[in-house]
Amino acid sequence: MKKLLTVIVLMLLIAVGVIAGSPYYVAYQMGQAYEARDGDALARHIDFEQVRPSIKNQLTTRFQATLAQYPAIDQLGGDPLRAFASQFINTSVDKAVTAENVANLIRTQGQVDDATKQLAVAWAIASNKVNLTELVQGMIANRGDVQAVAKEQMAQVLASPEFEQARQGNTSTTDSQPTLAYCGYDCFTI
Repeated sequence: MKKLLTVIVLMLLIAVGVIAGSPYYVAYQMGQAYEARDGDALARHIDFEQVRPSIKNQLTTRFQATLAQYPAIDQLGGDPLRAFASQFINTSVDKAVTAENVANLIRTQGQVDDATKQLAVAWAIASNKVNLTELVQGMIANRGDVQAVAKEQMAQVLASPEFEQARQGNTSTTDSQPTLAYCGYDCFTI
Protein backbone atom coordinates (compact mmCIF):
# COMPACT_ATOMS: atom_id res chain seq x y z
CA MET A 1 0.00 0.00 0.00
CA LYS A 2 2.86 2.33 0.84
CA LYS A 3 4.45 1.78 -2.61
CA LEU A 4 1.14 2.52 -4.34
CA LEU A 5 0.76 5.77 -2.38
CA THR A 6 4.34 6.76 -3.25
CA VAL A 7 3.72 6.06 -6.96
CA ILE A 8 0.48 8.09 -6.90
CA VAL A 9 2.16 11.03 -5.15
CA LEU A 10 5.08 10.83 -7.59
CA MET A 11 2.68 10.80 -10.57
CA LEU A 12 0.81 13.81 -9.14
CA LEU A 13 4.07 15.70 -8.69
CA ILE A 14 5.10 14.93 -12.26
CA ALA A 15 1.70 16.04 -13.56
CA VAL A 16 1.88 19.30 -11.59
CA GLY A 17 5.43 19.85 -12.86
CA VAL A 18 4.36 19.30 -16.46
CA ILE A 19 1.37 21.64 -16.12
CA ALA A 20 3.37 24.32 -14.31
CA GLY A 21 6.42 24.04 -16.58
CA SER A 22 4.77 23.72 -19.97
CA PRO A 23 4.20 27.46 -20.50
CA TYR A 24 7.85 28.12 -19.73
CA TYR A 25 8.87 25.40 -22.17
CA VAL A 26 6.65 26.94 -24.85
CA ALA A 27 8.22 30.35 -24.15
CA TYR A 28 11.62 28.69 -24.49
CA GLN A 29 10.56 27.13 -27.81
CA MET A 30 9.34 30.52 -29.02
CA GLY A 31 12.67 32.07 -28.08
CA GLN A 32 14.54 29.34 -29.93
CA ALA A 33 12.34 29.83 -33.01
CA TYR A 34 13.01 33.56 -32.90
CA GLU A 35 16.77 33.06 -32.58
CA ALA A 36 16.72 30.59 -35.48
CA ARG A 37 14.56 33.01 -37.52
CA ASP A 38 11.97 30.27 -37.91
CA GLY A 39 8.87 32.42 -38.23
CA ASP A 40 6.57 29.52 -39.01
CA ALA A 41 7.51 27.71 -35.79
CA LEU A 42 7.02 30.89 -33.78
CA ALA A 43 3.65 31.64 -35.40
CA ARG A 44 2.38 28.14 -34.52
CA HIS A 45 2.59 29.08 -30.83
CA ILE A 46 0.44 32.20 -31.17
CA ASP A 47 -3.35 32.10 -30.88
CA PHE A 48 -4.11 34.86 -33.38
CA GLU A 49 -7.86 34.61 -32.74
CA GLN A 50 -7.23 35.80 -29.17
CA VAL A 51 -4.40 38.22 -29.94
CA ARG A 52 -6.24 40.27 -32.59
CA PRO A 53 -9.22 41.32 -30.38
CA SER A 54 -6.84 42.07 -27.53
CA ILE A 55 -4.69 44.37 -29.68
CA LYS A 56 -7.77 46.04 -31.16
CA ASN A 57 -9.11 46.69 -27.66
CA GLN A 58 -5.75 48.09 -26.49
CA LEU A 59 -5.47 50.43 -29.47
CA THR A 60 -9.08 51.59 -29.24
CA THR A 61 -8.71 52.29 -25.52
CA ARG A 62 -5.46 54.20 -26.09
CA PHE A 63 -7.01 56.20 -28.92
CA GLN A 64 -9.99 57.15 -26.76
CA ALA A 65 -7.65 58.23 -23.97
CA THR A 66 -5.56 60.27 -26.42
CA LEU A 67 -8.67 61.87 -27.89
CA ALA A 68 -9.92 62.74 -24.39
CA GLN A 69 -6.76 64.82 -23.91
CA TYR A 70 -7.71 66.94 -26.93
CA PRO A 71 -11.40 67.86 -26.68
CA ALA A 72 -11.11 70.36 -29.56
CA ILE A 73 -9.87 67.63 -31.88
CA ASP A 74 -12.65 65.35 -30.70
CA GLN A 75 -15.24 68.04 -31.42
CA LEU A 76 -13.71 68.91 -34.78
CA GLY A 77 -13.31 65.33 -35.95
CA GLY A 78 -16.39 64.01 -34.19
CA ASP A 79 -17.99 60.77 -35.26
CA PRO A 80 -16.22 60.60 -38.65
CA LEU A 81 -12.83 60.72 -36.90
CA ARG A 82 -13.81 58.03 -34.38
CA ALA A 83 -15.32 55.86 -37.12
CA PHE A 84 -12.22 56.21 -39.28
CA ALA A 85 -9.94 55.45 -36.32
CA SER A 86 -11.94 52.34 -35.49
CA GLN A 87 -11.85 51.18 -39.11
CA PHE A 88 -8.14 51.99 -39.39
CA ILE A 89 -7.33 50.08 -36.20
CA ASN A 90 -9.43 47.05 -37.16
CA THR A 91 -8.04 46.89 -40.69
CA SER A 92 -4.42 47.34 -39.65
CA VAL A 93 -4.66 44.68 -36.92
CA ASP A 94 -6.46 42.21 -39.20
CA LYS A 95 -3.83 42.62 -41.92
CA ALA A 96 -0.73 42.67 -39.72
CA VAL A 97 -1.53 40.15 -36.99
CA THR A 98 -1.52 36.98 -39.06
CA ALA A 99 0.61 33.88 -38.99
CA GLU A 100 1.99 34.67 -42.43
CA ASN A 101 2.98 38.22 -41.48
CA VAL A 102 4.58 37.19 -38.19
CA ALA A 103 6.50 34.41 -39.93
CA ASN A 104 7.66 36.86 -42.61
CA LEU A 105 8.74 39.46 -40.03
CA ILE A 106 10.79 36.89 -38.15
CA ARG A 107 12.39 35.51 -41.31
CA THR A 108 13.31 38.93 -42.69
CA GLN A 109 14.30 40.43 -39.29
CA GLY A 110 13.10 43.97 -39.78
CA GLN A 111 11.99 44.23 -43.38
CA VAL A 112 8.55 45.59 -42.65
CA ASP A 113 5.66 45.27 -45.08
CA ASP A 114 2.84 47.78 -45.55
CA ALA A 115 0.47 45.96 -43.16
CA THR A 116 3.01 46.17 -40.35
CA LYS A 117 3.73 49.83 -41.12
CA GLN A 118 0.02 50.58 -40.96
CA LEU A 119 -0.23 48.83 -37.58
CA ALA A 120 2.76 50.83 -36.31
CA VAL A 121 1.07 54.05 -37.38
CA ALA A 122 -2.19 53.01 -35.71
CA TRP A 123 -0.23 52.34 -32.51
CA ALA A 124 1.58 55.69 -32.76
CA ILE A 125 -1.63 57.66 -33.28
CA ALA A 126 -3.47 55.79 -30.54
CA SER A 127 -0.54 56.20 -28.13
CA ASN A 128 -0.32 59.98 -28.65
CA LYS A 129 3.04 59.74 -30.45
CA VAL A 130 1.71 61.87 -33.31
CA ASN A 131 1.45 65.65 -33.19
CA LEU A 132 -2.31 66.05 -32.98
CA THR A 133 -2.08 69.79 -33.68
CA GLU A 134 -0.68 68.90 -37.10
CA LEU A 135 -3.46 66.35 -37.43
CA VAL A 136 -6.07 69.08 -36.92
CA GLN A 137 -4.30 71.44 -39.30
CA GLY A 138 -4.18 68.65 -41.84
CA MET A 139 -7.89 68.01 -41.43
CA ILE A 140 -8.61 71.68 -42.05
CA ALA A 141 -6.24 71.85 -45.03
CA ASN A 142 -7.73 68.67 -46.52
CA ARG A 143 -11.31 69.80 -45.81
CA GLY A 144 -12.06 66.96 -43.45
CA ASP A 145 -10.54 64.22 -45.60
CA VAL A 146 -9.46 61.98 -42.73
CA GLN A 147 -7.86 59.41 -45.04
CA ALA A 148 -5.57 62.02 -46.64
CA VAL A 149 -4.54 63.26 -43.20
CA ALA A 150 -3.92 59.70 -42.01
CA LYS A 151 -1.66 59.05 -45.02
CA GLU A 152 0.34 62.20 -44.23
CA GLN A 153 0.67 61.18 -40.57
CA MET A 154 1.67 57.66 -41.62
CA ALA A 155 4.48 59.08 -43.77
CA GLN A 156 5.68 61.25 -40.85
CA VAL A 157 5.64 58.36 -38.37
CA LEU A 158 7.51 56.08 -40.75
CA ALA A 159 10.13 58.78 -41.34
CA SER A 160 10.66 59.42 -37.62
CA PRO A 161 13.91 58.37 -35.92
CA GLU A 162 11.93 56.52 -33.23
CA PHE A 163 10.28 54.29 -35.84
CA GLU A 164 13.61 53.57 -37.48
CA GLN A 165 15.16 52.65 -34.12
CA ALA A 166 12.25 50.36 -33.29
CA ARG A 167 12.40 48.77 -36.74
CA GLN A 168 16.08 48.03 -36.26
CA GLY A 169 15.53 46.76 -32.74
CA ASN A 170 17.48 49.58 -31.09
CA THR A 171 15.15 50.20 -28.17
CA SER A 172 16.14 50.62 -24.56
CA THR A 173 16.51 47.41 -22.60
CA THR A 174 13.96 48.41 -19.99
CA ASP A 175 11.26 48.80 -22.65
CA SER A 176 12.05 45.53 -24.40
CA GLN A 177 12.13 43.22 -21.37
CA PRO A 178 9.13 40.90 -21.43
CA THR A 179 6.97 40.22 -18.42
CA LEU A 180 5.86 36.64 -17.86
CA ALA A 181 2.71 35.54 -16.06
CA TYR A 182 0.22 32.71 -15.88
CA CYS A 183 -3.31 33.39 -17.05
CA GLY A 184 -4.53 29.84 -16.42
CA TYR A 185 -3.24 26.29 -16.23
CA ASP A 186 -2.80 26.17 -20.01
CA CYS A 187 -2.19 29.86 -20.62
CA PHE A 188 0.88 32.01 -20.24
CA THR A 189 1.20 35.69 -21.16
CA ILE A 190 4.39 37.33 -22.35
